[in-house]
Amino acid sequence: MAAKYEVAEECADGPYYLEKVLIPEDSEDDYKYEEVSVDELSVNDGEEDLETAVKAVRDAPECATQTLTSAKLPVSTIPEVVDDFLRNYLVKMGMERTLDCFQTEWFEMLQKGVLKAEQTELVPDAYTHNQLLDNELKNAQRERDSYKQAAFEAGETIVKLQRERDFHRMQHKRVVQEKNRLIEDLKKLKKHYASYEPALRQLNEKYQTALRQKMLVSLERDRAVSQSQNLDSTLRIAHSSSGSQTPAKVVSPKEKIQKSPGRGKQPPDVALMDKDTKHPKDSEFPASTRVNPYLPQIKALSSLNTKSSNFSLSKSFKAHTMAVSFLALHPRKMIVASSSDDQLWRLWGIPEGELIMTGEGHTDWLSSCSFHPSGNYLSTTSGDTMVKIWDFAQGRCILNLEGHTHATWGCSFHSCGDFVASCSMDNTAKVWDLNSERCRCTLRGHVDSVNSIYFLPYSNILLTCSADKTLSLWDARAGLCAQTFYGHKHSCNHATFNAVGDTVASCDSFGVVKLWDVRNVSAMVTVDTGPHPSNQVAFSPNGRMLAVASNDGCVKMVEIASLHVSSLTGHDDAVQSVIFDHKGQYLLSAGSDGEILIWA
Repeated sequence: MAAKYEVAEECADGPYYLEKVLIPEDSEDDYKYEEVSVDELSVNDGEEDLETAVKAVRDAPECATQTLTSAKLPVSTIPEVVDDFLRNYLVKMGMERTLDCFQTEWFEMLQKGVLKAEQTELVPDAYTHNQLLDNELKNAQRERDSYKQAAFEAGETIVKLQRERDFHRMQHKRVVQEKNRLIEDLKKLKKHYASYEPALRQLNEKYQTALRQKMLVSLERDRAVSQSQNLDSTLRIAHSSSGSQTPAKVVSPKEKIQKSPGRGKQPPDVALMDKDTKHPKDSEFPASTRVNPYLPQIKALSSLNTKSSNFSLSKSFKAHTMAVSFLALHPRKMIVASSSDDQLWRLWGIPEGELIMTGEGHTDWLSSCSFHPSGNYLSTTSGDTMVKIWDFAQGRCILNLEGHTHATWGCSFHSCGDFVASCSMDNTAKVWDLNSERCRCTLRGHVDSVNSIYFLPYSNILLTCSADKTLSLWDARAGLCAQTFYGHKHSCNHATFNAVGDTVASCDSFGVVKLWDVRNVSAMVTVDTGPHPSNQVAFSPNGRMLAVASNDGCVKMVEIASLHVSSLTGHDDAVQSVIFDHKGQYLLSAGSDGEILIWA
């Protein structure tokens, strides 16, 4: 049986050396071992004792002891002998059969003494060093190949980047050329536009002149038509009196409203009739040269010193089961009308807060209300697109005005009482004639919902504000926009005149309040009461205070002279409407909590 060897590796690529050799007793090789005779052990024929055995072992040949001792000692690893070198090489190459043959023949020749001393010497260090150098060379070659691969990839990346650079350079040059070409085109267009400016100014002047002439012609035509109608009626009366001797009864516009409860809905196409189409029962707009008869009283009130600190909560009462959307003051009496999301309107006595009347008839929430100048009628707007006229004496609706295609937001009576204006979510406002029960004109110009509308007292001027962030002044007779105010950055919720009529206040959905000069068509003051939306603004009768209904549940009081802002707290939800009484002694506010608060 072959001998077993345990080989230990010094390093990954270094030489191998032999650590231990085990030769089994039942070796099957042809080697014949020399027998040791029993006589050499000097053992007695009698009983063997311990002292004799120890002495025999001590007297044994020293070669056996040296062989055992040398077998136990580890083999020196450096330098390496020739046979270990060959064994390590064969083990490294995996040549096991060749290794077995080599070992058998090597030990046989070694025991026979055939091998010469120079053949069993140590392997020269140079050879070992050559092997190490060879391993290092192989490692260096592998690193070189990896570096070559990296250099090749880097070269390809550089070529790719150079191509991209050239492409971007070309694109940059093209963009620069296009930029220069556009600059030249802009310069040419500016020169071309400058050449047209004189013609544009001239055409604009012609347009303004033609517009004024059209308005004058329209007024003259209306006057001539009214004169011809008067003449025709006179002739008819003369003929009828000569024929039947029975005088005809002339019906006044107010009697016409009272006697037309059955005149309910009218077709929308009638409401959308052109404003130039004359109707026999159309009312005439009064002259614009009228003077407000209440100006002396307003000037007298202006001497009163009103401050926001003077107001305190005096009374509160539950007005509606749902949010109160609007408050309107009676022209002469201490009566206020309220409209609500519960589809009802109510009249209240101020300052006691007693309920006077309740009206119902709309099929959706109410958005606003307005008193007739006589105080006998009330107009309401609603989410059902209707504008209704209510008679307090009869306690019911006497006129339905249809024509808007979306919810109506606000309404306002003309001071003569023959016209009412309304605004809607359909981006339009309409002027309705109460005598002919039709739409006299539709005001188109806003590009978003028209949120409020207001007649300047004793004039034909209408003020509208819209979600398109603008305010507009309109001539109700011609249905034309006279001025537009720009300045709000958010949807404008409400706008109103002061008592004199020379200042407009407006508020938007971010709580910004602006005061506008009507004559100069410019913003005078901007006050930030946000960030909560402002729902409505109201001037005090003397024009020194401005009340703002805020969505944070407070009434913001702005002193116009100092722009000082203070808050009146009392509502549990957003404040929707604010209004002063005739003398400025009371301030009324209504909100989404369904309550009306009276500040005295």
